[in-house]
Amino acid sequence: MTVKLGMFMMPLHPPTRDLGAVLEEDRQAVILADRLGFSEAWCGEHFTSTAEPVPSPLMFFASLAHATRDIKFATGVLNLPQKHPAVVAAEVAMLDHLSGGRYLMGIGPGGLGSDFELMGLHERAERDEMMQESIQTILEIWRQDPPYDIPGKHWPVRIEDFVFDGLGIGQMLKPKQQPHPPILLSVVTPNSASAREAGRRGWWPVSANFVQPRYVASHWDAYAEGVAEVGGAPDRGLWRVARSILVTDSDGEADEYLADTESAPHFYFRYFRTLYTHRGVLDFLKPDVAMSDEETTVEAIARSMITWGSPDTVLDKLVAMHDDLGDFGTLLMVGHDWDRPAFWQRSMRLLAEEVMPRFNAHVAQARGRRAAE
Repeated sequence: MTVKLGMFMMPLHPPTRDLGAVLEEDRQAVILADRLGFSEAWCGEHFTSTAEPVPSPLMFFASLAHATRDIKFATGVLNLPQKHPAVVAAEVAMLDHLSGGRYLMGIGPGGLGSDFELMGLHERAERDEMMQESIQTILEIWRQDPPYDIPGKHWPVRIEDFVFDGLGIGQMLKPKQQPHPPILLSVVTPNSASAREAGRRGWWPVSANFVQPRYVASHWDAYAEGVAEVGGAPDRGLWRVARSILVTDSDGEADEYLADTESAPHFYFRYFRTLYTHRGVLDFLKPDVAMSDEETTVEAIARSMITWGSPDTVLDKLVAMHDDLGDFGTLLMVGHDWDRPAFWQRSMRLLAEEVMPRFNAHVAQARGRRAAE
């Protein structure tokens, strides 16, 4: 099993930048990833952050359907409590056809407090309940033909009185992939209940990059427990692991860049440090849990959470991560703001062309050793 290379974008940009410019930058990042052989590109969804300026990843990916050839489009994630499931079902089905079946359906309950405030979704238990009802309703819509009568606490779906056979009226769109696109769940918290739910439901797990590496192994353990609960055998090839990666010609070049307090990673991790401090979960970002909040500086977080350095150094770090985590199917490189476009584009090329072939050689050797033991 070869480890595939993908890309995960929130995307996150300084809110002072021009919206049109950052959206085109993000489009070019996906186009470059496609040309470099990346297997998939992820994009998030938020309504109330000009730093995360994509309220519709489906619309964003539709703009790339004919500008790319092979890369799959993944929503990271559709925040299901925030939109009627019939609308999600119709829009997802349309994108799946526009892309030729290149869509991966990442879903979740939402994660940004200002979105919750806007939508009046203040209780986590309610959001979780709504997410479960929404995905069940979406799958029922795709599974059935009209008339529809799908009960629901939050969104009952009914089309019975206005169905005209042969004209398509009253008929909901079905996705190209049958019975539906793969469903994936993003996992953040250690020993995640969401990971167990994904395992029980047959969904695929994605370990988000928003926590220190020491927590990531617990994501797989929880997912595997969920699969075992329903009598299944967990497949590590389905596991996606997202990490920030910066490959430069030398270690010194990366070191100098990370010391720049105006660099894109500093904004990125300052953003998360602020949010996690507000939520009372700063420990997730601390390089060492024994560190005080004051010691947990933005630069300390960035240096510990980015896999950075020359191709040789990044390879060594990825090998160590793989040895620690065990097998996984896809490495998702986090897409950062292109404050230095050529610099970040070269990082992507070095990762795809110089690091990943050697990394996969190590993975193959490690599997061979295990098989021989």
